[in-house]
Amino acid sequence: MDEIFEKVQAVVDRYDEISELLSDPAVIGDTNRFMALSKEEGSLRDTVDVFRRYKKVVEDIESDNELLREKLDPDMEELTKDELKELTAEKEEMEAQLKVLLLPKDPNDDKNIIMEIHGAAGGEEAALFAADLYNMYARYAEKQGWQVEIIDENKTEIGGYKEVVLMITGNNVYSKLKFENGAHRVQRVPETETAGRVHTSTATVGVMPEYEDVDITIEDKDLRVDVFRASGAGGQHINKTSSAVRMTHLPTGIVVSMQDQRSQQQNRTKAMEIMKARVYDFFASQNEAEYAEQRKTAVGTGDRSERIRTYNYPQNRVTDHRIGLSLSKLDRIVNGELDDIIDALVIADQTAKLEALKN
Repeated sequence: MDEIFEKVQAVVDRYDEISELLSDPAVIGDTNRFMALSKEEGSLRDTVDVFRRYKKVVEDIESDNELLREKLDPDMEELTKDELKELTAEKEEMEAQLKVLLLPKDPNDDKNIIMEIHGAAGGEEAALFAADLYNMYARYAEKQGWQVEIIDENKTEIGGYKEVVLMITGNNVYSKLKFENGAHRVQRVPETETAGRVHTSTATVGVMPEYEDVDITIEDKDLRVDVFRASGAGGQHINKTSSAVRMTHLPTGIVVSMQDQRSQQQNRTKAMEIMKARVYDFFASQNEAEYAEQRKTAVGTGDRSERIRTYNYPQNRVTDHRIGLSLSKLDRIVNGELDDIIDALVIADQTAKLEALKN
């Protein structure tokens, strides 16, 4: 624990330093620096709070041990022993908490996300399942106090989605939804099935952090922008004017099409948001082969062998295959009650990281 104590003390020292800086008039007058320091202070606060409580518990344990070395009446001795037992358990719990809090942070955890949901294997039923996944994430986002905006969609005639692209904004969105990457499988009797047979279909989910202007700059010379008439719903205005935008990043060949907005400028703005996320992912992976593999992992091809989760409607069960978790409350999960799954995935990730540190 001495090594952890030293690391946490360094965090506390940095926290105290930031607190002083935030009261400095020069820092207060520098909006960007003030915001950056405030954000850093917030990221350290949980660790500092737990550590201060930990130190208090250690002091109380030492005091109780001192008392037990004295001659106490039986009742007082029993009370002290009971308190010591509780404090010891609390100390062990906080040591575990501190180990987790000291794990390296994903720098994208506090970012907003762009989520892509595609109907994959299963035709119209896969598109309907993609719509169900969209509704599930939208309801979960609402429970978290996040905002959801559809920035591109390709609907089917009976209400499914061949593709829907979302922007989800709020606190720590990426940290909770980053594990949703992959192929999701559904087993149920489709609305279009007359014989009552259970079908299996898939939809894929991709989650990318939203990258701000400070993260990446895309030069105008590297873009080709084509405009065309939008198709599908939208009325005469959309169909008679060239409001849709197809944006191509020439160095990478990445293409983004956007036709959901009413004006060409709005479509350009939304297309650029998605383009930045995809181009950043491309360069972050360092080469095209790694990028292709990363996108395959993140979004998936829809092949059933790639599934990360199965939604079994006849048995009202959801199974996450990565951690072997099965929950018999599919009806509540598709209604946005994802906390049990997401919390289990976070814990599994933290456990794996702790094991890696030990080894």
